[in-house]
Amino acid sequence: MIDTTAPLAPSAARQVSAATLLRRVVQGGGMILFIYLALYAYYGAIEPRALRAHSIADLMNNTVPLALAAAGLTFVVLNRGFDLSVAGVISICNVTLAVAPLEGPGGAALSALMCLAIGATVGLVNGLLVGYARLQSIAATLATMIICQGIALVILRAPGGFVSEWIVYEMTDRLWGVIPVSGLVVAAVLLVWILIRRTDFGVSIYAVGADEQAAAMSGINVRRVRAGAYVCAGMLYGLAGFMLSAQTATGNPNSGAPLLLLAFAAVALGGTSLAGGRGGVFASIMGAATLMLLQKVLFSSGISSFYTGMFQGSVLILAVVFSGLIARIGERK
Repeated sequence: MIDTTAPLAPSAARQVSAATLLRRVVQGGGMILFIYLALYAYYGAIEPRALRAHSIADLMNNTVPLALAAAGLTFVVLNRGFDLSVAGVISICNVTLAVAPLEGPGGAALSALMCLAIGATVGLVNGLLVGYARLQSIAATLATMIICQGIALVILRAPGGFVSEWIVYEMTDRLWGVIPVSGLVVAAVLLVWILIRRTDFGVSIYAVGADEQAAAMSGINVRRVRAGAYVCAGMLYGLAGFMLSAQTATGNPNSGAPLLLLAFAAVALGGTSLAGGRGGVFASIMGAATLMLLQKVLFSSGISSFYTGMFQGSVLILAVVFSGLIARIGERK
């Protein structure tokens, strides 16, 4: 008779641990971090100015709006939901800052709080519709996105206006000539995410995304968690609109539209599962950074911008397929 209680053979144990470790690396952002570093090494080889402080700060400034949008979207995706309102929130924040510029550091702080409040309000509406009214997330957030885009057009009918000079110059500047201010904003978001991960709310986000029924049976208030995820996402969308305004220095009622699909691409590229329960904010931020770096590499290589979408889509498909294979291998082992 075969002893079913016998421990696994050393080779089998190693296979299990190796598969599990590889899956954790992929979902934690290790794979996309490796891709980013390899891509940046190539970028440095073809562009001599790539390693200069000015070039690094410029790349960081271009990346931050998409990185913040992807970070916010991650909260919703981890809950097995979708959020299309990201474009609308960014647009409203952008045009609001353009038509009502507030100068000085105090004005910048008030503007940032205003963007956070706008995002939180839209997120709360999404959370109530999806979490409590039980509407499909795509339908609910599509409706709020359309409403937000309409509000943005009411505030500013055509591109124009001027963003506060303090925001434009200081939020895209470098501390001591080296550290990009925009990089500090991303670092602060990552720090907040690390703290949230250690709270009951952070654990509940993963639990609800992995198995909603099991989470409810364990005592988790699923509706409250879903609503909270949308509020957190909306606040990060608002911050993305604030940072985008610092770059553009002007308003555009359609400024958030180009970031919508790229935000989903960044989340998927980072390894966060669109089925919920797996992934994280760091991985999504690295996904956004990789997409923006790819644009720089293509431009430096002399490739037409018409092919940028093709390359980004190809990289995304390869990353998603690889992540899926790793997840399946880990489950089988």
